[in-house]
Amino acid sequence: MEELLSTKEQAILLDIARTAIVSHVRHSDVCVVPREERRLNIKRGCFVTIKQDGNLRGCIGNFQSEIPLFKEVSQMAVASSSNDPRFYPMKEEDLDNFSLQISVLSPLVKIATPDDIEVGKHGIYMEKSHYRGVLLPQVATENRWDRTTFLSQTCLKAGLPPEAWQDGDTDIYIFSAQIFGEEH
Repeated sequence: MEELLSTKEQAILLDIARTAIVSHVRHSDVCVVPREERRLNIKRGCFVTIKQDGNLRGCIGNFQSEIPLFKEVSQMAVASSSNDPRFYPMKEEDLDNFSLQISVLSPLVKIATPDDIEVGKHGIYMEKSHYRGVLLPQVATENRWDRTTFLSQTCLKAGLPPEAWQDGDTDIYIFSAQIFGEEH
């Protein structure tokens, strides 16, 4: 993982994400104030996860970004609240009860063998033909999965059979993440 964000920088990004969601739901627009902090201006991929009552409510992100991290967080927060196809777009009544988690990502690294995957440290991104799936590092930990289960679940997320990770034409990538969230 590249330079880690400080606790203060994490708090700033969480505030940016929450403000973006609330502004988007209430006013359909988002204005992000420029940030001076160097690490918040680095171009890095991220995922923003929204939970309600401890349950997933939205999660969208990018592995790479052409914009500074603070802007990427804002955009992914809005996308998670309104564009995750698994959930209806957040409404005003949803704003009373949600928490955020942000995962700031390292670059993807293609691996030669699944033995390179460290559960709890790595997330998995998988490609086969036009199928793609990703699971963040914390998903395996939260579900107490071993490596094989993590690989199988990533296949299922991609729309593939659970054993497709063993196929020679399946590309597997790993990444790490600095994961932080709101206390709720």
